[in-house]
Amino acid sequence: MSLRNLTVFIADADEPSGRALIGRLAGQGAQLALNSPSGGAAIEAELEAARAAGARVLPLHLDLCSREALAGGIARIEAELGLIGLLVHNRQRCERATIAECSESLFLDILDANAKSAFLCTQAIGGRMAERGSGSIVYVTSIHAEKPTGASFAYSASQGAIGMLAAEAALELGRRGVRVNTVQLGPVQGPSTELVSPLSALYDDYERKTPLRTAQASDLASLAIYLAGDTAGALHGATIRLDGGLLLHYMDHKMKPPSDDTAHDIGRRLRADKRGGD
Repeated sequence: MSLRNLTVFIADADEPSGRALIGRLAGQGAQLALNSPSGGAAIEAELEAARAAGARVLPLHLDLCSREALAGGIARIEAELGLIGLLVHNRQRCERATIAECSESLFLDILDANAKSAFLCTQAIGGRMAERGSGSIVYVTSIHAEKPTGASFAYSASQGAIGMLAAEAALELGRRGVRVNTVQLGPVQGPSTELVSPLSALYDDYERKTPLRTAQASDLASLAIYLAGDTAGALHGATIRLDGGLLLHYMDHKMKPPSDDTAHDIGRRLRADKRGGD
């Protein structure tokens, strides 16, 4: 699939998902507007590779919670790269904060960084897509939009808010030619320490609990390319869970079988226990 000359805005190019998207989208011929909280420092290698692939790349350092900053950034993108055809909102600020411990200021900061930025990007970029009757929006959220973490409730709340924002956007913008879909990510190459909780065993031995394999950032990149293209057709208002099946098998008794060595050890202990009981 070719996305040649499609202008893409990535809300957080520094995220692992953003870095993976840069290379894959550049290889498809897309032009990249990359919002980088580090001002490009964290993605120097990806920027160099994208330019080497022939992509036009515009690094930005925008406050996505500011309408004025976002409007100025969009004007610059349109002047240098053209109209934005794909918005990937992948802001994922996460900090350890239980309900009992979280301060009001931290709660609001996380909601702003994740959910408010999604709202303002939807209004500003999605609104312009609707005016011309075409475009695609992909919201990258988390399995914790539905399942509590027990460690970072503000993060979960922000992901749930983005999920409903996406549903409302799909209902409204779809009538005006804009396709809107959501990808719920599981742990990408391992859960962050902010999500490991004493209240939940979800991430204990999570690799064994994942029946397929752990998701990787490259999986998201492949999915985003598909969702951006015309072959996605009527796929609209969908929530796609990209977690390798983790949430299907999160109970200990639903784990994958242990390795042969582990199974041998267990069998030996069982036989020993049986002999002891005879």
